[in-house]
Amino acid sequence: MNGPGRDPQVLDITANAGVVQARQLVRTLAQECRLSLVEQTKLITAASELARNTLIYGGGGTMIAALVQDHGRRGVRLTFTDRGPGIADVELAMTDGWTSGSGMGLGLSGSKRLVDDFVLDTVPGQGTTVVITKWGR
Repeated sequence: MNGPGRDPQVLDITANAGVVQARQLVRTLAQECRLSLVEQTKLITAASELARNTLIYGGGGTMIAALVQDHGRRGVRLTFTDRGPGIADVELAMTDGWTSGSGMGLGLSGSKRLVDDFVLDTVPGQGTTVVITKWGR
């Protein structure tokens, strides 16, 4: 299932520089996957929001980025993991327009709308993992 020709790349997100590096890596992978410019922008925007969430709310963490294939489709899969406080109310956090006050205001629901696959796993007191995938058309 993993990507054509390269291993997943792990990036630490422990400062603002990690958020910038995440965007750059995602742009590179999206281009390699031949996503359209619109699809690249959606993926980079979602990744930027999730990387910032990892840093601000999770206290830092990692992003694992991989090119993936499934049934002839190529895509980019990103896994954001932190060991922060977790999300106490997932339903509220996934509500359109809900924001904790900082960030780009997209929130988790906005990020979910920008990608094809979105999986959120959170345990209060233990951390959060969000896996997103954007498939080429």
